Amino acid sequence: MIKCGRPRKGEECQSRDRLLDTALKLFLEYGYGSLSLETIAREANVSMRTIYNQFSGKAGLFGAVIKRASDPFISVLSEGLLEGQPEEALTAFARQFLLGITRPDAVRIRAILIGESLQFPDLAMQFYEQGPQRTLNHLEQFFIRQQQVGYFAAIDPGLLAEQFISSLRGERVLRLQLGLGPTPDEAQIDIWARQATSLFLRGCLSDGADGFNGDQH
Repeated sequence: MIKCGRPRKGEECQSRDRLLDTALKLFLEYGYGSLSLETIAREANVSMRTIYNQFSGKAGLFGAVIKRASDPFISVLSEGLLEGQPEEALTAFARQFLLGITRPDAVRIRAILIGESLQFPDLAMQFYEQGPQRTLNHLEQFFIRQQQVGYFAAIDPGLLAEQFISSLRGERVLRLQLGLGPTPDEAQIDIWARQATSLFLRGCLSDGADGFNGDQH
């Protein structure tokens, strides 16, 4: 006897991932404004109702694509590294963050956002809330916890989060967005992450913090 009903949780996750994979591919190919939900639904082999139920429309679907892309570096700050030295956690975060934002598809998505955000304000809001704002919120909480144990000076943790992200992006990301430089490989990303984290930490660790030596390896 064949049982009918709702798919199991694992199957739902796989279906969601397939839908997000398809949406990402189509956003990269067509942009945002010229891509219809009907096209996404057809290519993903799902109903329009499914997309509306899960994401409330095209802007929500775009936001879910961005959220999934930010999950790897967000999770770094929640995987036990908070108990160790801040340099270890921030370098690991920086590495994942830079790997994420320098991928060709991430650079392309950002170009789409810049080109279409004025025409589609919901697109800009979804991108910012699910990407940059979510990242800043997690970093701010990280700095608050590290300040509580004495690692960081009494500086506004929100400012610390903004400054750390800014130190990672820099001119190199701008050159990538303008097509003026090649995508960095993992070895280059590792050096980039270590150097930026080292420079940042030299300016904001508290006087009593131990264990930071600026090791560049």
